[in-house]
Amino acid sequence: MTFTRPDLLRYGLLGLPLAFVALPLYVILPNHYARDFGVPLAALGAVLLGARLFDAVVDPLLGRLADRLQARSPRAVLGFGACAAGVLALGFTLLFFPQWLVDTSRHGTLLALTAVLLAVTYAGYSALGIAHQSWGAMLGGDALQRSRVVGWREGLGLVGVVLASVVPTLAGLPAMVALFIVLLAVAWWAWTRAPRPAPSAAAHPPADLLLPLRRSAFRRLLAVFVLNGIASAIPATLVLFFVQDRLQAPTSFEPAVLGSYFVCAAASIPLWLRAVPRFGLARCWLAGMVLAIAVFAWAGVLGAGDAIPFLAVCALSGVALGADLVLPSALLAGVIAAQQDTRQAGAYFGWWNVATKLNLALAAGLALPLLGLAGYTPGAREPAALHALTLAYCALPCVLKLIAALALWALVIRPENAPSSLVSKALS
Repeated sequence: MTFTRPDLLRYGLLGLPLAFVALPLYVILPNHYARDFGVPLAALGAVLLGARLFDAVVDPLLGRLADRLQARSPRAVLGFGACAAGVLALGFTLLFFPQWLVDTSRHGTLLALTAVLLAVTYAGYSALGIAHQSWGAMLGGDALQRSRVVGWREGLGLVGVVLASVVPTLAGLPAMVALFIVLLAVAWWAWTRAPRPAPSAAAHPPADLLLPLRRSAFRRLLAVFVLNGIASAIPATLVLFFVQDRLQAPTSFEPAVLGSYFVCAAASIPLWLRAVPRFGLARCWLAGMVLAIAVFAWAGVLGAGDAIPFLAVCALSGVALGADLVLPSALLAGVIAAQQDTRQAGAYFGWWNVATKLNLALAAGLALPLLGLAGYTPGAREPAALHALTLAYCALPCVLKLIAALALWALVIRPENAPSSLVSKALS
């Protein structure tokens, strides 16, 4: 079955509010609590870290639950999605308006409430996201169709990120929350009218949480995904430090940096999709890695006053991001199909989401301590400190990307030459 653009829009639209909600939680919320409620950043950081670890732990369990619901019926999945969306909307709203529940001048009480609300919000977000991802994987099709399904979801997600970066500044937090709730409701309604996975005549196996980890094809792909993800997350963690201290650009330049990055990522997705039928998913992903390495190697020679050339870095690295957003998940869907595990897709995406979240944590845990040991602090102008920042922002991601590219070649691309390989079937 070939899906039309309206089919893909109805399925992929949920990616927009799910991406919209992420940026406020990770970027705006800490600033909001520190500025408006006077919460110490160290205490808030500990709460945020604990909530993220909890979120990573529950993802495989949510994946197992999603598989059970998928085996029951699409209606059960959509009902579960509606409940998860309601939990997400409620938690997100109360996180930004905790004064409706507690006295925000009592920081201990506020932080305790924040921890609970973060756990609830992350659980709703992960439950909805995993159910939606596993639904997409079960739609089946060849490599091009799988990449189109993922491409529409991730492309609309980038639209959500751009909206989330603009709306709070232009319209304020109440408008941001209201817009998110409307987008979430409309996207869930569109999902109910999206193409549905084909029913299976075979008996559904019981959900198995550890099944994906027993599949060698999944382990190989996951290893590449983690290496590449850490390499991509490090510059995302350090980009504002690099802009402010290495390039010494004004604060007003920062929206152009983020905007060019995400807009070019969205614009590049159709180009990557066009290349898939000719070169294959894995080889296109490899090309994206090579592009990222070349771009960040060039960024390493930039210095104070090079703000405009850095926009080219952002644009080209955004193009490379387009490959990262679409191709790995499409490869994963192919591995699931080749293993005949489509009814266990939720378990796969549960572990996949754990890796995604750990990538961000490992990036911060690797880059920031190394910078501190090298003598860099925000606002530094000493040559040695700025050199350390450049190495962390440019050189370290290049090294990790190169390792990821070699792993992709050795673990995924080379095995496809074996006719009986499951990886080969996944890429066909």
